[in-house]
Amino acid sequence: MRINTALILCAGFGKRLNPITLNTPKPLLEIKDISMLERCINLIEKLGIQKIVINTFYLKDQFSEFLDKKNLSLDFKIIEDGEHILDTGGGIQNMIKDSNENDFLIFNPDTVWSNNYRDEILKMEKIYFSKKIENILLLANKKLSFDKKLKGDFNLKNNLINKESEKEFIYIGCQIINKKLFTRDKIENYSILEIWNYLLDRKKLYGYESQNDFYHLTDLDIFKKLKDL
Repeated sequence: MRINTALILCAGFGKRLNPITLNTPKPLLEIKDISMLERCINLIEKLGIQKIVINTFYLKDQFSEFLDKKNLSLDFKIIEDGEHILDTGGGIQNMIKDSNENDFLIFNPDTVWSNNYRDEILKMEKIYFSKKIENILLLANKKLSFDKKLKGDFNLKNNLINKESEKEFIYIGCQIINKKLFTRDKIENYSILEIWNYLLDRKKLYGYESQNDFYHLTDLDIFKKLKDL
């Protein structure tokens, strides 16, 4: 089994990076002349996935302009959140509602993605299909985070996520999820955390540990430091 479609979440306002995100959406900010979005697309291509769906809301026209200018060979589709921003849960549900696929690889372009993640994501995909699970998150120990202000989200033991003790692991913006977890009749603004918490309560939220140093575009201060690396 393989995943055929990747989703990239690009609808957010990027308020913690004001004033630079007043004119440029966060995924199109560049580090060393490559935008966050393009880094993400390059990794998806290395994973052998041909179809990419991007959701937009804030400064949405810049994304189609970016894709037109880059003239990339993959199959792209842009889906707008609509009149109101849908957050991560609603945004993903809106992106997959008309798809014939059941399993999706989802990226946040806030992470500085690189080809170093390729093998880890392929191993994560293998676990997802072999265990017949419905969601798996890519996590990193907070010691590997460039931004030392980031706190841990979860604990991880034997690929199973819990929140019971000291939270040592950060969700780094890549997950695989099954369509059937999106059960709401109406597409509205809600966070993917609702689905994660539902799975956590049932001891069915899985994780895979990344060994890569984790670079995340958190705020203006981190952006300046990343540009100086």
